[in-house]
This record gives sequence, C-alpha cells and structure tokens, in this order.
Amino acid sequence: MSLLPEVFKLRIVTASLPNKNPFLLRGYAMLELSICVVALVIAGWAIAKNYDAKVVLFATGLILLAIAVMLGHPAVSAKATSGLNWVDPFKAVKDLFVSQYSNAGLIILTLFGFAAYMSHIGANDMVIRVLSKPLEKIHSPYILVPLVFWVGTVLSIIIPSASSLAVILMATLYPVLRAARMSILTAAGVIATTATIVPTPLGGDNVVAARVLGFEHVVDYVFYHHAPITIPALIIMGFAHYFWQKYMDKRQAGKMSAEIDESKLKNRDLTGVPTYYALFPVLPLILVIFFWACFKQAKVGLVEITIFCFALAFICELVRKGNIKQGMKDANLFFKGMGEGFSQVVVLIVAASTMVAGLRAMGMIDMISSSISGVENASAGLMFAFSGITALITFISGSGNAVFYSFIELIPSIAQSAGIDPIMVALPMQCTSNLIRSISPVAAVVIIVAASVRANPLEIVKRTSVPILLGFVSVMVLSVIRYI
Repeated sequence: MSLLPEVFKLRIVTASLPNKNPFLLRGYAMLELSICVVALVIAGWAIAKNYDAKVVLFATGLILLAIAVMLGHPAVSAKATSGLNWVDPFKAVKDLFVSQYSNAGLIILTLFGFAAYMSHIGANDMVIRVLSKPLEKIHSPYILVPLVFWVGTVLSIIIPSASSLAVILMATLYPVLRAARMSILTAAGVIATTATIVPTPLGGDNVVAARVLGFEHVVDYVFYHHAPITIPALIIMGFAHYFWQKYMDKRQAGKMSAEIDESKLKNRDLTGVPTYYALFPVLPLILVIFFWACFKQAKVGLVEITIFCFALAFICELVRKGNIKQGMKDANLFFKGMGEGFSQVVVLIVAASTMVAGLRAMGMIDMISSSISGVENASAGLMFAFSGITALITFISGSGNAVFYSFIELIPSIAQSAGIDPIMVALPMQCTSNLIRSISPVAAVVIIVAASVRANPLEIVKRTSVPILLGFVSVMVLSVIRYI
C-alpha cells in the first residue's frame, strides 16, 4: 500500500471527485484497480475457454474505456478527442485501426497475401519438396529427427501458420520419415514442433515487436536480438528431440497404437510446376536481407519487396500457363490472403491494443510503472512474470498470439519506468508464446497432428514436451546472460 500514493497523484489530475480526501482517493484508486483485475481475469478465463480472443479483447477494452469515461478520465488524448466523451472509446478503436494500417498492419496483410498466392501456384509445396529431397537419402530415423526439426523450422519462415505447416508436412514429409522407419509418434512429435521461434523478418510477431520496441527496420531486431537467443535454443531443441524421441520409442516399444489417417493427408500434385518456383517463397527474405545489408540508406521496406516478388511470380505464371484471364483470377487470391491476414492478425493486434488502452485509461499502467520504479532486479522479475503469465495462458488456451499482442504494447512504458531494456522482457515473452503452444493439448497444431495419426493429443504432447521445455529454459537463460 505504500506505493499507492504515487498513483493517486497521477489520478487526481483527471478524477472528477468533488472531495480530494486522501482516504477517499485511496478507495477510488483501489476501485479502479479492482475493476481492471476483474476484467483481466474474466478475459483470461474466456480466452482459455476458447471464446474468440479478438471479440474478448475488444469487449474488455471498450468496457474499460467506457468505465474510465464514467469515472471522469479521458479515453483518448485531448488532441484526439471527438468532443463527446461517450464517443471517445470508439474513436480510440478507430485510431488504433488507422495506426496499425500505417505501420505493421500493412506489412502483415501483404505477407499473408503473398503466402496465399505462393500456396496456390504450388511454390510452397515445391520448397518443401526441394528441401526434403536430401532427407530421402538418410535411412537412420534418429539422425533424421533433428534434421527434420531444423528443416521444418526453416520452412516456417515461408509458411507462418503452425497448423498450416503441420498439414503440409504431414502430407509431404511424413511419408519420407516413415520410409526411413521412423515411428509414427516420433514423426508426429517432430512435425508438431516445427513452427516455433524461427528468427525471420517475415514473421508477423517480429514485425509487431520491432515496431513497438522502436526499431526502424525489423531486420535489426531479428539479427541483433532475436537470432542470438533463438538460434542456440533451436540447436538445443534439435538435439533434445534426438535423445527424447529415442528414449520414448524404447519406453513405448510395442505399446504405440497410433496409425495414420490417410483421409487427413492431402498431398498436392505438382506436375507442371517448375522447380525454380521454390525460389519465390524465399525471395522476399533474400531481398530484405540484401537491401538491409547493402542499401541501408534506401527506404525499401517489406511491403515494396513483397509486392515486387508477387509481381515477378505473377508474370512467370502468365508465361507458364499462357492464360491471362485465369492468371488474373488467380492473382485475386493475393487480396483474399490479405483479408485473412486482416481477420487473423491485424484485428487481433487492434483488439489487444484496445484492451491496453482501457487499462491505461483506468490508470493500471501508471500503477504498475510507479510500483516497479526504482525496484532492484526488476528486469529479471518482469521477464519471469510476463513470460510465466504468457506460458500459463498459452498452455490453457492453445494460442499464444492473443497473449503476446496484448502484453507487447505494455512493455515499453513499464520497462522505461523500471529503467531496464524492454527487449529483455518482450523477447522471452514472444518466444514463450510460440514455444508453449506446441505442448498445449488444445493447440490447433497438436490437434491436427494427433488427428492425422489417430492418436490422443496427450500422446503428441508427451513427445513435444521435453524439447519444448528445454527450448523455453534456454531462451530464459540466454536472455538473462545477454541482457542482465
């Protein structure tokens, strides 16, 4: 309670109380804090119960903004106000949509559109065929285990959705693994963990993290901060897979009842698709690194690069098929993919930002900032606290994106108050949200893989648990070493 007076000073400015009695102000601040805590608990419960995360976050944010207005606090800044207090909560949502479109949102939309078009023309499947071809020459199943994990991790650069990548790998790579006499559950466990913490500037979470943390170019964030932490962790996870899957196969010898469900496998016919199409999905990554390394002064962003790659692929499709009308119809999938990016990611980011705006209007962010200001070892405490909460909600709900996008907006202001590097809190939290998903029995990727091999999701989680948890510990330890 000794920290509360500082918060009261911040709230007196906007409070509409006629009496500035200290005891009344204390009760007033406690009421606001209680409302915020109850709102967060209900939102967390709803997300854990698989209510739509976007709707839950929007509703929570709008309710908190409305309550803040009723308590006499502004929902938006004085410059942004509509002139009507009761309209300002909706004005705040509108402003958040505008800001996202002009920043990370447009990048995410473009990347999703490009991924949709690459999938349609067979370029994504061709990448998998090219990368998996050398694996067919390896006949030792346990040597294949870490190699498949690392190859799958590279493929997640191209196919950002963990569940979509799992579906494709079960159809294309799984037969190769079975031909090498890899057990069904080992193959399933490795495939279920492929899309986790890949350091790529094409990842939506990396784009958002770079923007919130103040990086002008996402490659700076990925190259200087994300990669030094995640690459060693991925190496550790690959070797952990080797020993853990080998141990589990011996332990479950003769007891494994899983079998493949052929109806879940949709292997695509790539007849007529040129091998060089495998270059298109990775071309944006190559170009963004090229411009970052050689032309840093040039203002060439991910959007421009992705649109150029799309145009190049579109021209090649027109030449290959010779049907302009059909080619233009296929190109429309780019824009449909942008719509999926909007509904799946951008709306989620705005919804999370709306909830943060509500918490800020209610004074909770100020309270947290004041409470940790000047506290010794706040960096480690905040890192473990945010990562722990993220891990818990991700495990229960099966989705880490909603948690990460909700918390990332809070990090800079809280870290500034604590006098610490915000990356130390944000990066482990980001990695946690991606890692813990693969050990949640209700995660989409786990359910898809389990359904494909006709196994209980808990059997898949047994296979993913140790490598993922070792990856989590590695990220935390490496973050402490690097940033403390």
